[in-house]
Parts: sequence; structure tokens; C-alpha cells
Amino acid sequence: MFIIAGLGNPGKDYENTRHNAGFDVIDVIAEENGIGMLEKKHKAVIGKGYIDGQKVILAKPQTFMNLSGESIRELVDYYKIDEETELIVIYDDISLNVGQLRIRKKGSAGGHNGIKNIIAHLGHDTFLRIKVGVGEKPKGFDLADYVLGHFTQDEQKVMAESGKKAAEAVKLMLLDQTDAAMNLYNKKA
Repeated sequence: MFIIAGLGNPGKDYENTRHNAGFDVIDVIAEENGIGMLEKKHKAVIGKGYIDGQKVILAKPQTFMNLSGESIRELVDYYKIDEETELIVIYDDISLNVGQLRIRKKGSAGGHNGIKNIIAHLGHDTFLRIKVGVGEKPKGFDLADYVLGHFTQDEQKVMAESGKKAAEAVKLMLLDQTDAAMNLYNKKA
């Protein structure tokens, strides 16, 4: 079984913001695989189902971004998964161009507070992840204002395509083909 967690902030005010790229990818995965995101457990909205025969739990932590680790820890403990090989975390990254994907098996938080909190709760930084580029913060912009801002119409189209690619990458990762996913998707957008 895998837990696939997309990071974001709950509530209407945060829908379709740059910081909610993880939530948006989970929505794509859920829709493509007919998984209803209906339950509220473990400080998250979750959906249970199968992707290509592999049992999955899709999760959108509701703790707000900076406390994502609370929900992830509960999910990992409850479902007794190996977080190094059966947890995939999807989140926004301002160091990547809009829509660019970067798949990793481990790594630092890179200044991302949600990831920093997950690392603190897990006690290590070895877990599968898909970073979704949301573009670099323009000079003079406040970082919080930027990541909580919305995409332009052109960027929305790129992000929709990126969400589909991230869902395809997840399928490879579920088949223990993370290296293949990295080779396929870790390219400049």
C-alpha cells in the first residue's frame, strides 16, 4: 500500500493558489482513478482506492502547510507503511519553472516549511517526492504573498498539463520505477 499526499492549505481562500499545487495533483489522480476524496481522518481529507492494481491512500492534509508533518505522521503510523518506499509527497517548488517536475527519493526541505515539518515528524528526509514548479518569486514580492497568489491563465494551462504528468509519474513510482520516472520527468519545462 502507498500513501500519496499532496500538500496545500485547506479552505476556499487557498484554492488554486501556487502553494496548493500538491492538492491540485491529488485531485487529478483521484479523478483519473475514480477515487472519492470523502473521508476526514488523520487530520486530512483522504480517499482510498487502487491505481493499476496497487492499493493507495490519497491524502490532502488539513493542518495548513506548515504543520503537514502532523497528518503525515498519523497516516504513516495508522497504515503501517514504510515511509521510505511507500510514501509519496507532492508539493510546490518556487525554484522550478511553472509546471516543471522534479522527482526525488530524499533530500532537504530546501526552505519549504511543509517539507521541513514532515522531516521533523518522520525523523529523516528519505521519502519519495514530486516537486511541482510554481515559478520563481518576482523581485520585490513577499514570498508568502507570492505562493498564496493565483496562477495566470497561461500558467493554469501549463499546471493542468503538469498535473497529468505528475499523475503518470506516480504510476511509475507505484511500480517501483522511480528512477524511470526521474529520467522521464526531471526535465526543464
